[in-house]
Amino acid sequence: MQGIRQALLSHGSIVKNAVLQRMRVVNPLLQPLVSRSHSVTSARMEEHGFESTTIADILKGKGKSADGSWLWCTTDDSVYDAVKSMTQHNVGALVVVKSGEEKSVAGIITERDYLRKIIVQGRSSKSTKVGDIMTEENKLITVTPDTKVLRAMQLMTDNRIRHIPVINDTGMLGMVSIGDVVRAVVSEHREELDRLNAYIQGGY
Repeated sequence: MQGIRQALLSHGSIVKNAVLQRMRVVNPLLQPLVSRSHSVTSARMEEHGFESTTIADILKGKGKSADGSWLWCTTDDSVYDAVKSMTQHNVGALVVVKSGEEKSVAGIITERDYLRKIIVQGRSSKSTKVGDIMTEENKLITVTPDTKVLRAMQLMTDNRIRHIPVINDTGMLGMVSIGDVVRAVVSEHREELDRLNAYIQGGY
């Protein structure tokens, strides 16, 4: 995953530099003009360009699944019920809230927690409470809506996690997965290449 991130980060600048270098070689007399044009274009690309997507953009794209109706369970639920809910909704993690306090985040439970703390240890998922195996709130790695997508990807790869809660001053807003982040980066990278193509064709 780290390799994917580095490739996505480097490819855009390599293509842009190669395009500009070829323009200078093909027609050296236009170098001053290209330089001035590049200065203006760079500002435009910086405004709308690569690495501009935020977590808020991902949440908007997820629609109703990110409007506060994210999936959750309580600390008193059985691990069995939590895993059953994950399976039914085809997700790999649930936000855990304190019993009777739906807006008070207590932690997160993931498929990895189930495998490592129930299956491997031979415990019963029906008799074990979610609160006994979840990752507690004070150990959670989180992002805010303003966090850049590439920063979120770095946090997830560095810490070997696949889901990350999104919070702000008012509380929990939703959750994004590594799949959400990768799709956003690929989409942004594609848009950057389209802008470079438009630049070559005189669209800027």
